[in-house]
Amino acid sequence: MMPFRALGRYIDRPSLIAVGVIVLLLLVGSFYSSNFISPTYLLQQLQIGAFLGIIAIGVLMVVLLGHVDLSIPWVVTMGGMMATAAGNLGPGGTALAIPFALLCGLIVGTVNGLGVAVLRIPSMIFTLGVNAVVQGLMVLYTGGYAPQDRATGLMQWLAGGRILGVPNATLVWILLAILAGFILRLTPLGRYIFAIGNRERAAYLSGVDTRLVLIFSFAAAGMCSALAGVMLAGYSRMAYQAMGDPYLLPAIAGVVIGGANVLGGRGTVLGTVIGSLLITILLSMLSVMQVPDSARQIAYGVIIIVMMLISGREMRTSA
Repeated sequence: MMPFRALGRYIDRPSLIAVGVIVLLLLVGSFYSSNFISPTYLLQQLQIGAFLGIIAIGVLMVVLLGHVDLSIPWVVTMGGMMATAAGNLGPGGTALAIPFALLCGLIVGTVNGLGVAVLRIPSMIFTLGVNAVVQGLMVLYTGGYAPQDRATGLMQWLAGGRILGVPNATLVWILLAILAGFILRLTPLGRYIFAIGNRERAAYLSGVDTRLVLIFSFAAAGMCSALAGVMLAGYSRMAYQAMGDPYLLPAIAGVVIGGANVLGGRGTVLGTVIGSLLITILLSMLSVMQVPDSARQIAYGVIIIVMMLISGREMRTSA
């Protein structure tokens, strides 16, 4: 019993159900084509899923607090644009391309955190406004045209290269997940995040600097989104307008499907990884099967709703 109890600290019932859905999707897809269970296809999904998974880890840091970050789309775009822009300034710019993009994500995330923690503006409203501001800045920077800057060699290698057959993007995702899991489970900061998500006032009265924790979590989310933008730009070899738009709902859905409570205080990194994989495989399979877009949206929505209902029931049962 002890191994199963230990496992329960890292993967809960919604996550296990999500794993079952992933296996079911692959089995159903194998009847359509044997490629769905081939190592090549699975590694490709791990590579593509890394972009969504990196964003979702940042989303988890905010959701655990009971907040939401709606600035993801254009922070992702900003990360890709700023990295490619810096990378085309010469040798020095090439070396600073990725750090500069992460710095931009850190700044935007910190602004989000200050707005929520200090100004006490609802996160949904403030981050949506920040998203509009970043969008305006990027359109102003590009003049409304597609950027012509190319991704650096390092960006392309991180997004598209492989080490011993494993995509580098997947390795980056794994390392980030390990770091996030370490912070959330083995540090006082992680305990503070869960405490604030369960009851912020009680955490504050216990001596936790709730403002600082909020700012850190939003800053981390901004850096994750910017890193995903860097990876996406490397994968496509250049940045482009609105490159982050398709990732907002899937990132939030991946976190919720993985068992996180949207009201805060509950969630795991492993569950978020599993939820992101489920979303990635679902969308990929529907696309490969040439399912009409309307049917894709229906199937996508039904699975999200079902998994959220299961997650909600699990949380009520354990309450």
